[in-house]
Amino acid sequence: MIQPRIDGALSLGDGRTLGYAEYGDPDGDPGFYFHGHPGSRLEAQLAHEAAVEKGTRIIALDRPGYGISDFQRGRRILDWPTDVAGAADKLGIQEFSVLGASGGGPYALACGYAIPKRLTKVGVVSGVGSYSAPHATDGMRWQNRVGFQLGARLPFLARLIMWSMARQVRRSPERVVEAVAQAMSGADAETVRRPEVRRVLAGVISEAFRQGHRGAALDVVLLGRPWGFELSEVAAPVFLWQGELDVLVTPAMARHQAEHIPDCRSRFFAGEGHLLVIAHMAEILVEFRRGPAAG
Repeated sequence: MIQPRIDGALSLGDGRTLGYAEYGDPDGDPGFYFHGHPGSRLEAQLAHEAAVEKGTRIIALDRPGYGISDFQRGRRILDWPTDVAGAADKLGIQEFSVLGASGGGPYALACGYAIPKRLTKVGVVSGVGSYSAPHATDGMRWQNRVGFQLGARLPFLARLIMWSMARQVRRSPERVVEAVAQAMSGADAETVRRPEVRRVLAGVISEAFRQGHRGAALDVVLLGRPWGFELSEVAAPVFLWQGELDVLVTPAMARHQAEHIPDCRSRFFAGEGHLLVIAHMAEILVEFRRGPAAG
């Protein structure tokens, strides 16, 4: 069995360290995976076996301030494509796919805007959308609605919220995972009850706060504000997957993205929630292959 590499580190052009992990087939079609909020490169381990089977290579990156990636003061979402391109250059990869889950979605779209010529395609699974989209927060759990909307306007509040979460994670990551599961859809709670999923998520969230709360706090601000580009400016082909029962990222957010991205193929799943990426990982990984998006 191919073993993943989980503690890779790259030195970027400005001297910062970017943490990464590799899963799947080292000789497969390459794709970069962008974790959720809060999250880390360890999130993609749930895809390892399916990636080996499908012949895909997944490089999962820690965003600045998460895991082992250095914090980047004053960063913007549009700084991320430069980091991704730099990582690809270091790894000798010219053309690749990107896949963003949840809070990683806007970062994947930023790559589709800023470096489309290097991308085969962009994937967004349960991806955060604009909070100003029509009906964007209808049915959203109140913690997300209040936290992101107020945190975007009041960065000190974002820091306070993430400091509190980091403190809880240090005490018991398992309890934090359970609390999040209780606030999600019934479908998601059932997924989290699986021991292997619960174990992975506890490790993911612990690694997210390895350096403290600054990376996650800045993400709250950036995800809740305008991203620095319009959806209509995303030039790469996009495939989008969304659960109709998602209460963290609402279907209205996903529909707004699907309607405004020029080349977007979307799939909406009745009876599925925020964690549909786990159940549908093998199907999603087909999109990492070179060539046109699957129909």
